Amino acid sequence: MKKPSTAKLAWQGRLLGVQPRIRLLRSFDERTHNYLGYVLRIEGSLGDETGEFLVAIGKAAQEKHRFQAGMVVSGASVPVADPRMETAGYYKTSGLKVLEEVADEAPAGPPFHGVPPDLPTYRARGHRRLDPRTYEAKCTSCIWGCRMPVELLIDPWNPSYRYRFETFCYGPKSCMCYKAGAPRKVPGRKGMTWVEEDWVDEEETAHRGPDE
Repeated sequence: MKKPSTAKLAWQGRLLGVQPRIRLLRSFDERTHNYLGYVLRIEGSLGDETGEFLVAIGKAAQEKHRFQAGMVVSGASVPVADPRMETAGYYKTSGLKVLEEVADEAPAGPPFHGVPPDLPTYRARGHRRLDPRTYEAKCTSCIWGCRMPVELLIDPWNPSYRYRFETFCYGPKSCMCYKAGAPRKVPGRKGMTWVEEDWVDEEETAHRGPDE
């Protein structure tokens, strides 16, 4: 793997969305989440380029600035060292500034905007799998959407890993945009496969009502 640059790139632009930055470790039928911070989806300039890009920030930065879609912000970030382990393309962000606040209240969703909740709230709500095509078409700006880098531990006794990305929804069960997509398959040792059926999501979010 080519070693990425460690030089920070200055960027500036308008926030299209803010979502949780969560990493998922799967080992057959077991899964563990690592709640790292947030991902900013930005339309603007980064170094000499213009367009849309993703920047990772820590939870303290989000608590301080309360980023939400519609703000104009700036900062500087480094290209991620291992793209398999980050949804964002840039991290180790510093020099964050809010250049323009949001003038109006966020409209009622979906997609749901406004300031996203803290990470313990996401953990407490639990998630359901979200069809990746639905995520790309309707959920990239929603505070309840999340695209997670997934590390697959194939054989705990002879550690080997694979990597992929999965999309999830922490939002209201009644959301009209939601589509679960196909059940996910998790490879295991000796060619075995665990299929994560619907009951896993139902159990994960059983404590929430349809509009929660």
